[in-house]
Amino acid sequence: MTNGFATTILKWFAANGRELPWRDTRDPYAIWLSEIILQQTRIQQGQAYWERFMRRWPTVGDLARATEDEVLREWQGLGYYSRARNLHKAARQIAEAGQFPQTLEGIRQLKGVGDYTAAAIGSFAFGLPAAVVDGNVYRVLARYFGIGTPINTTEGKKTFTALAQELLPQNEAAAYNQGMMDFGALQCTPQSPKCATCPLAETCSALREGRTGELPVKLRKLTVKTRHLRYFYLRCNGETAIRRRPAGDIWQGLWEPFLTEDEGLPDWVDDNCRLTLIAESVKHVLTHRILMADCYLAEVSSKPQLPDDYIWVGESNLQQYAIPRLVEILFEKVGQACPGPAKESEKD
Repeated sequence: MTNGFATTILKWFAANGRELPWRDTRDPYAIWLSEIILQQTRIQQGQAYWERFMRRWPTVGDLARATEDEVLREWQGLGYYSRARNLHKAARQIAEAGQFPQTLEGIRQLKGVGDYTAAAIGSFAFGLPAAVVDGNVYRVLARYFGIGTPINTTEGKKTFTALAQELLPQNEAAAYNQGMMDFGALQCTPQSPKCATCPLAETCSALREGRTGELPVKLRKLTVKTRHLRYFYLRCNGETAIRRRPAGDIWQGLWEPFLTEDEGLPDWVDDNCRLTLIAESVKHVLTHRILMADCYLAEVSSKPQLPDDYIWVGESNLQQYAIPRLVEILFEKVGQACPGPAKESEKD
């Protein structure tokens, strides 16, 4: 059964596999970059970012020489910004070592690389016999073999990892791993799997038992919290105040306008400040929390005293700073409702 399963996946992949630019190379840098970008990101969106990164920083050395701000700015819109920071740190690890690591252990030492990513890079770039185990692989294996062990438990991870490694054809690791990922993404999909045309249908446990909708099993553990953010776009003579978000919270290293959280108005809002509500209760969903944001335009004739972590920048230079998607949305609303002097002059 084991050999038959792998053979079927390989045949299916040869006929149906997706054509992706990072599959046309054995360059570990290009492959690693694609894997980091595609964590928590759909291929359709991630491919454009991969192409842009490869154009701007065609080698790992080029990326290592970039600043963190430059990398975060190029990453803007992808979310999960710790991936970008880890990417940059890992590039510097590789540059310092003088070459890309070529063993699973060495690849795992890179910042932001776990077991799945190490197996993907190792098998795709160097042909290492390491099985990838991602959501697609969990789903295909759980359904085909009828495994009800929850995939997000210690026991489940051990079970599926061992099975994936057992099924792996040692000399065709790259094609098989890519085949499993594509098979789960295109054939054995989360909703409405294409069972009628599936080459594994005759021996699939889930199809035989009517359990395709139940497998894989995942325990619900996530507690989602709601945070209320109140942003103030301070405008003073063509400048605005922003700060870099600190470590230990969402959006570390990205920039944002003046913020209060679950508080009243700042002390500097007085009779000399013209305050306009631009947007209210703008909802933004992250993995572990829901953000509800209000945004005010605060127009002042002289700069108020702000905490030391805020800086004043020209409104026309804001595009040089990496910002979270939510802040980008709020800035767009400010620009539409109350354009600054630069925008107003463009209309004339």
